[in-house]
Amino acid sequence: MATRTVVTRTRKIETAAPRDFTFTREMIPALSGTAEGPDFLREYRARAWDAFQRTPLPVTTDEAWRRTDLKDLAVGSFRLPPAGMTFPPVPKTLLKPLTGAAHGGQVILSPGKVSKEINAELAAKGVIFTDLATAERDHPGILATLIGQVIRPDAGKFAALAAAFAQNGVLVYVPRGVQVEQPLHSVLWGPGSGLAHFSHVLVWVDDDASLTFVHEAASPTETEGQTLHSGIVEIQVGANAHLTFVELQSWGEHVWNFSHERARVGRDGTLNWIFGAIGSRLTKNFSDLDLLGEGSTGRMSGFYFTDGMQHLDHDTQQNHLAPHTTSDLLFKGALTGKSRSVWQGMIYVAPGADKTDGYQANRNLVLSNQARADSIPGLEICADDVRCTHGATVGKIDPEPLFYLASRGIPHAEAVSLIVEGFFDPIMQRIPFEGVRARFQQAIRDKMA
Repeated sequence: MATRTVVTRTRKIETAAPRDFTFTREMIPALSGTAEGPDFLREYRARAWDAFQRTPLPVTTDEAWRRTDLKDLAVGSFRLPPAGMTFPPVPKTLLKPLTGAAHGGQVILSPGKVSKEINAELAAKGVIFTDLATAERDHPGILATLIGQVIRPDAGKFAALAAAFAQNGVLVYVPRGVQVEQPLHSVLWGPGSGLAHFSHVLVWVDDDASLTFVHEAASPTETEGQTLHSGIVEIQVGANAHLTFVELQSWGEHVWNFSHERARVGRDGTLNWIFGAIGSRLTKNFSDLDLLGEGSTGRMSGFYFTDGMQHLDHDTQQNHLAPHTTSDLLFKGALTGKSRSVWQGMIYVAPGADKTDGYQANRNLVLSNQARADSIPGLEICADDVRCTHGATVGKIDPEPLFYLASRGIPHAEAVSLIVEGFFDPIMQRIPFEGVRARFQQAIRDKMA
């Protein structure tokens, strides 16, 4: 009788090594043994570091990250910009005024180097416009009132990272009743492959004051490797105050860009928030608008154009937290190559926020067969007597206008460009500055080329 042999096989289960950044607590100047500076800042950095350590990297099973995968992010390869390293200078085109004939002040942030200027009359009125390191030394009271108050350092992995390590940043403060006629302008310049740049922008426009502020983050495109940027933007708009905030992102196409941004608007205050995104390899941006005071208004206008392998993910939130508040969001984007865009938005109306008027719309124009746009609007309404609407579209160019333009002797490529410019025209009309519109229009032409 044959002997029966039983063979068992076990599959070796390989566990992947944990993926996380290689930054350490000792790399944070505020937490080093010889650090000088205000106690509140050390406590803030320490809380941020603790939040960073206990928060895992986002994965696609997290709801906010379902459509943005970080598996190709080389988390272990990034280092802080070393002291004494030489970097390419900021291009002169980035320093030109975009919202008028001249600046009321300008701050230029580069690795290890800061330059700043402000109009003497504005400074005499108490306007503060400076870099983060100077703010820590000269304006600790204002900084303590703002930092970490709008965005908590534990808001996410990248928020904690920026809160702990940000040494480059801008502080803007406009005192009560001061009208800043000439716009303020800041540039964050982040060159260098394999480096990590962290930034923190803080804006406070006090009651009955007004300001136009332009902030641009940019870098050249490196041919090899990746660069990381993680940033925080905290904005407070006081009662009956007015802020126009223009935010441009023209990172190089090797940059992985992450940002957490939130604005709070007081009673009868107005915020006009303009986004423009044309750069980076991957961007994940959280932008929250909190309408805290009765009668407050927020307008969010977004422009993006992707090509190649770019991936842009904008996550917006319009929070109506008081009665008689109004929000209006319009994001428009075009896509070519194998690029992808994601927009997911939510209008939230809190209990008791009656007479709310909220609107959001996202329009996408897909210009190639391999590009993809995801658009996910949403409403969460917990109050009566409100008006909230949303809409989203994703489509290709209609062949009829192409045929019409061709019948008039216009070449195909030029006809497509005309249609794309017409598609973006509604968003351009929401931008009150010719310089910003010209920058976006040039980006359209460059992408189409």
